[in-house]
Amino acid sequence: MDEETITTVTTESSAAVQLPRARIALPWVTTVARLVVAGVLIVAGWLKMGAPALSIKAVEAYELLPTAVAEIVGYVLPILEIVIGLLLVVGLLTRLAAVVAALLMLAFVIGIASAWARGLNIDCGCFGGGGELPPGQRANYLPEILRDLGLLALAAWVAIKPPGRLALDAALGLTPVTDEDQSPYRDELDADDDPEADEEPNREKDD
Repeated sequence: MDEETITTVTTESSAAVQLPRARIALPWVTTVARLVVAGVLIVAGWLKMGAPALSIKAVEAYELLPTAVAEIVGYVLPILEIVIGLLLVVGLLTRLAAVVAALLMLAFVIGIASAWARGLNIDCGCFGGGGELPPGQRANYLPEILRDLGLLALAAWVAIKPPGRLALDAALGLTPVTDEDQSPYRDELDADDDPEADEEPNREKDD
């Protein structure tokens, strides 16, 4: 066997090894993204639930909505965040939950950027609290916008990908089986069911 053939065989073998690794890793990446977004939403919603008056005050501080609408948003937003977060944790209706999460993050980014552009000096109210800041304390909007943009990117990833590992969508058959199947045991099952894998030893014996 000449050197060129050996190099070709080695390259093909490396590519064959890397493909299963990527196939195993990508669903776990989606799972981590799902859980990060879920954790942030659940914590944010839980902290607001304990003080609904402050949640309403935080929404009103943006001066974007009528008082009656701001009051409804202040009550509903914490509940919505917790529900969406729990759906993402268990991987149920994952794509829909991720889309809603992404829209929430986009709304947060627009709201914070708007407050910054209009010179408002407020607490974003993302994790409870809210309203105008005390005299002498200045809002730092940039880190909050960057954080929400990062969460928006994670939610978008979850929305366009299969739900990842340990997701009820996969267990209940609510998502189609693809090469990135969500079952944590799928890779082993595929190896057992692959007829080519069984044929290889037989070919070697025949040779």
